[in-house]
Amino acid sequence: MTTFDGKSCLVTGAAGGLGRALAFAAAAKGAALVLTDIDADNLARTTSELRADGHTVHLAEAFDISDHDAVAAFATRTHAELDSVDIVMNVAGIATWGAVERLTHRQWRRTIDIDLMGPIHIIEEFLPRTIAAGRGGHLVNVSSAAGLFGLPWHAPYSAGKFGLRGVSEVLRFDLRRHRIGVSLVCPGAMATPMVDSVEVAGIDRDGTTFQSAITRFRRHAVTPEAAARTVIRAVERDKYMVFTSPDIHVGYLAQRYFPPSYTLAMHIMNWGFHRAFRGEFAR
Repeated sequence: MTTFDGKSCLVTGAAGGLGRALAFAAAAKGAALVLTDIDADNLARTTSELRADGHTVHLAEAFDISDHDAVAAFATRTHAELDSVDIVMNVAGIATWGAVERLTHRQWRRTIDIDLMGPIHIIEEFLPRTIAAGRGGHLVNVSSAAGLFGLPWHAPYSAGKFGLRGVSEVLRFDLRRHRIGVSLVCPGAMATPMVDSVEVAGIDRDGTTFQSAITRFRRHAVTPEAAARTVIRAVERDKYMVFTSPDIHVGYLAQRYFPPSYTLAMHIMNWGFHRAFRGEFAR
């Protein structure tokens, strides 16, 4: 069982959404924090609110986790203050969707650089020191339902999230000998700022069709705070697969134990996407 009290905890993507919620949830359990995000203003807000509540934030810096040199420099500054970080939470990410014929190389590259290489940069710069410290610890990688299922138009996002799932599957066994647990978080609909920033190739975000889809998404989305509570409990119990909403868990079980139902669901969903947005493609 992993405890947070008296431990140091690194959270990426801490300026908002699930990352911010996890920072507050870990601090409430007694963890001292190391925070980062690309959004400097909201990261500063998160940090000042945590400190105002009496929590310890050792370091909070804004940079792009896809920049390996920036991550390495941040790790050096962190390890100058702390010999190692006990709990590492890879939360930061972006979402890019679109039909394959409309996606650009920039969209593919940027999504994979942030969603896959970003967490890898954090792992390679922080986990060796956690191993060397010999105190055990925990690694949390936030994947997605798109890291489990072939959701329509999610190819770049799934490339990163399936990749992170693969990294996690290896490390759950590799790190066990060091008493470092691994949790792979696969959220479904979640009401985070990513909903408002998702990039959809060739689609007008302000159009009626897209806005209607976002409204339906929000109706069954869980809050970041609820998702954070689920993740914290999973870490404490050393749970590997973590689902923040029951529909994703049901889908995962169907995929594993009744593949025809999963295949049918993906076909129907794909048809529905193209039917809903066919007017956009005609422009």
